This record gives sequence, structure tokens and C-alpha cells, in this order.
Amino acid sequence: MSRPILALAALSAALACPLASAGGEPPQDQAAPMSMPAAQPAADDQALIRSAMQAAPAKVAAGATIVAMAADGSMRTVRAGSNGFTCMADNPETPGPDPMCMDAAAMDWVGAWVGHKAPASGKIGLMYMLAGGTDASNTDPHATKPEAGNHWIETGPHVMIVGADPAFYAMYPSTADPDTTAPYVMFPGTPYQHLMIPVE
Repeated sequence: MSRPILALAALSAALACPLASAGGEPPQDQAAPMSMPAAQPAADDQALIRSAMQAAPAKVAAGATIVAMAADGSMRTVRAGSNGFTCMADNPETPGPDPMCMDAAAMDWVGAWVGHKAPASGKIGLMYMLAGGTDASNTDPHATKPEAGNHWIETGPHVMIVGADPAFYAMYPSTADPDTTAPYVMFPGTPYQHLMIPVE
């Protein structure tokens, strides 16, 4: 929770409690506390929603669930959706914009990736990253920062196919330093390899 929201909560609590006079009794002219209006999404959550919706086509983003990921990988639902897609906002720790939006199968794949577990085989998923993305490494799925020799990569708008069989990925380039203007395999040879498809 942000500092402004905490301050507002403290202020609301103070206004709701009658102030005691020096004699311990509430002032006679103390007005009854006003009822609070219905809660609106916090400014931080509104920003998360705007960022997350940049990941996918407008019609997909409009019906998607919006989630925020904590540092430990846990998820908080910011806005419930109805179309089976889940969108996440840009990660401020990375060098460039990287909001993403994924179907249910791709969401499971991301959960396995974040949890360092093997993704389910044969469960093909689709992911959008229409604002582009940056990755600390094109070869190490769990690199945390760009370093010399780990093939840091920056991409434009693209979609991804995850969870396909190895034979599918074998049809595409899988070099450590790919041409990002054409389809290529990221994290080749690992359980998290996936096809990157530029859309511009």
C-alpha cells in the first residue's frame, strides 16, 4: 500500500472518531461522521491496469484479468476479467517496457517458469507483449540482470508460443544472439524455450 493511501486511511479513521474535550466528553457541536463514498481503485492500481492493457489487443485487454506479481512470485488480482486472459503490468526492474498478457495455458507456463518447475508438456499457450520487452538473457531463463556474455536482449512488439513440443521449436532459429525482427526461439534447449514472433 502506498504512503498516500495509508495517509488517507489514517485521516478517514481520525474523522470517523469523535474528538474528546478536555473533560473527556465529546464536543456538543460534533457532527455525526459522514458516510464514505464507495471505494474506487487506488491510483497505483489504475496505473497497473493501464500498463497491463498495453500488452494485448484492445478487445483482449478489455476483458482480461489484471494481476500484480509480488517479488516472491505471488499474484494479487487488481481487476477481475471474463475472457480467460491475464495481463500483468510492466516490471519496473527491467530496462524497458514489458507488460504481458497470456491465456490460461501460458499463465500456467509462467507459473512454472517463476517457480523453477518444469512446465506441463503439450499444453500450448499464447502470450502477447505488444509493448515490447527486455530480457536479462536470451539463454538463461532465470538471469536477473544483464551481464557480459549472457546475451541480454531487447525486443519490439511480439507474441509468443509456449509449451509446444521440442520438434516445433526445432523448425526455428535458436542462436544465442538472434535476429529479433524474425521468429526465433528464446531459452533454446531449456524447459522454458518458446517461440518469439515479432508483429511489426
